Amino acid sequence: MEAAPAGEGEEGGGRFRASEHQHARYNPLRDDWVLVSAHRVKRPWQGQLEKPPPEDVPRWDANNPLCPGATRANGEVNPQYEGTFVFPNDFPALQPDAPEPGDSDHPLFQAAAARGVCKVMCFHPWSDLTLPLMSLAEIRAVIDAWAELAAELGASYPWVQIFENKGAMMGCSNPHPHCQVWASSFLPNEARLEDRTQRQHLSQHGVPMLLEYAEQEARRKERLVVENTDWLVVVPYWATWPYQTLLLPRRHVCRLQDLRKGERDSLASIMQRLLIKYDNLFEVSFPYSMGWHGAPTGPYLEEDCGHWQLHAHYYPPLLRSATVRKFMVGYEMLAQAQRDLTPEQAAERLRSLPEVHYKRRAKETS
Repeated sequence: MEAAPAGEGEEGGGRFRASEHQHARYNPLRDDWVLVSAHRVKRPWQGQLEKPPPEDVPRWDANNPLCPGATRANGEVNPQYEGTFVFPNDFPALQPDAPEPGDSDHPLFQAAAARGVCKVMCFHPWSDLTLPLMSLAEIRAVIDAWAELAAELGASYPWVQIFENKGAMMGCSNPHPHCQVWASSFLPNEARLEDRTQRQHLSQHGVPMLLEYAEQEARRKERLVVENTDWLVVVPYWATWPYQTLLLPRRHVCRLQDLRKGERDSLASIMQRLLIKYDNLFEVSFPYSMGWHGAPTGPYLEEDCGHWQLHAHYYPPLLRSATVRKFMVGYEMLAQAQRDLTPEQAAERLRSLPEVHYKRRAKETS
């Protein structure tokens, strides 16, 4: 497939406009393509409507297993924690002592060992407080805990996946602000793919892919959402989800634990600004799945991983309102990803939103 233009040009005898005409865009990080069909966002919607997230979450609930002092499913009682709180997942997808599967008797039926540990990290003792409503110091404490876990688990495991599923729409079973950390004895599919594409880019172009990409987006600005001295957030040129964003450092950094103190402070600031804009978009606690990707760890700590650049992906499902989401079905599952508005349109809308949370604006005017 030939590379698609970013803006306007002559195509098929007419003037191409990315905001009006369908086209495909290449994602070099995943080595695949996304179909952009901006005109489809105008179609009427008579499909499923989601329930907006509840606004009346209790600050503390004795029956919520993530609250301070609550009893979890395994009978353990949480401490009266006042900041972040990390504990082993009571229902882990990976365990450190799982036996190895037997040898395969056919190449079409292969199995491999999968060991690891799964942890849960609560961001804050209050259930009614999400990251965009937390203070910069509280967000910085979350970042420090992330980096500590990445270093601790990464000392022995090749991959440490930090991720947050926010909102019931993204499968989150508990409204209490928290994330998960899964460390595995293997490189998962996404990690292996990004390792390959970033390695190839460095080999061919002499510069880490996402370092070059951040420099390009900082100069072009059309997909920029927020930026500061150390970081920038863009709706990537190849975004699949409607308001998907990519959080990138300006400096070459391979892993979360390699961030300097000042970079952690500025990361807390830019995360807060982005997440406030997300909530302000439809004036709702904005659902998303997010996660950090950085250079592999464990045995890879002894290798040259200079092709890697630390980054975080944010994948929010909402499209038109707090109740209408994007579904990845049909064509997306059987052919390739497709989006209904251009990344430039999404970035412009996010960029124009205020950086004061709608809940705080409501309090100020009441």
